[in-house]
Amino acid sequence: MRRARFRTRHDDPEALARALAPDNTEQMDTAVEDGTLVTTIERPTTGGLRTTADDYLTNLQVATQLTTDDT
Repeated sequence: MRRARFRTRHDDPEALARALAPDNTEQMDTAVEDGTLVTTIERPTTGGLRTTADDYLTNLQVATQLTTDDT
C-alpha cells in the first residue's frame, strides 16, 4: 500500500474539511489536527496514489479560493 499525507495550514481548516468531504474517496481521510488540515491518502499503486493526490490538491486549491473569496 502506498501512502501520502498532506498537512496544510489555513485560516478556517474546518470549513475546508467540510468542503472537501464530498470528494473524498474511501482511501482518503481528512481531519483537522491542532488547527492544521491533515489528509492521508492510501492507494495500492504509485500511479493511483499520484492521481488521487493530484485530484485532492486541485480540490484543495479550489476550496481554498472559494472559502477565502471576499467578493
